[in-house]
Amino acid sequence: MKVLVVNGSPHLKGCTDRGLREVENVLVAAGIEVVRVNIGNKDVRGCAGCGFCREHGRCVFNDQVNDAALEFAQADGILIGSPVYYAGANGQLLAFLDRLFYSTSGVFDKTMKVGAAVLSSRRAGSTSAFDEINKYFTISAMPIVSSTYWNEVHGHTAEEVEADLEGLQTMRNLGRNMAFMLKAIAVAKATDGVPVQERGAVTNFHTEG
Repeated sequence: MKVLVVNGSPHLKGCTDRGLREVENVLVAAGIEVVRVNIGNKDVRGCAGCGFCREHGRCVFNDQVNDAALEFAQADGILIGSPVYYAGANGQLLAFLDRLFYSTSGVFDKTMKVGAAVLSSRRAGSTSAFDEINKYFTISAMPIVSSTYWNEVHGHTAEEVEADLEGLQTMRNLGRNMAFMLKAIAVAKATDGVPVQERGAVTNFHTEG
């Protein structure tokens, strides 16, 4: 089993990285492969809505999104980390996720791939950013991994995060829960396959006349 880890922070050894590493260590100890992608320090543009991906199965902008898509297709879960800016996730990360999820929607099925978000903030705003990221999972039939508190660590530096004992505890519990869900879903897939997702019905309130 494999988990794709996406670090949306421009600081590769900062607070977000520290929280992610705590989860990664638990996953690796549970026998799960971890593949890390750092995109916060990359030049990532948003979706242009051009439709290229619908015809070609990849984004028209050939950058980290297309590279990550190959890993995501083979992964059983995804762990997304973001710093909190103005009570929201990193803009580069959201641009990356928009394109990653949209450009792969017709390429591979995300049903029952598990998803988890990790947020880092100095003090507040993390729960709204948490909600932003979780919505990518809920629209894709992906179970969300929870912990024993919201998945967040606090601190202005990685060293300060070391003092957030509850935050690091939350990360370890998140890792354990993620490993459990991955293994449980693998068993169910082997016996029953993945749930069938109905498609095609689109609500339209337009009326003639």
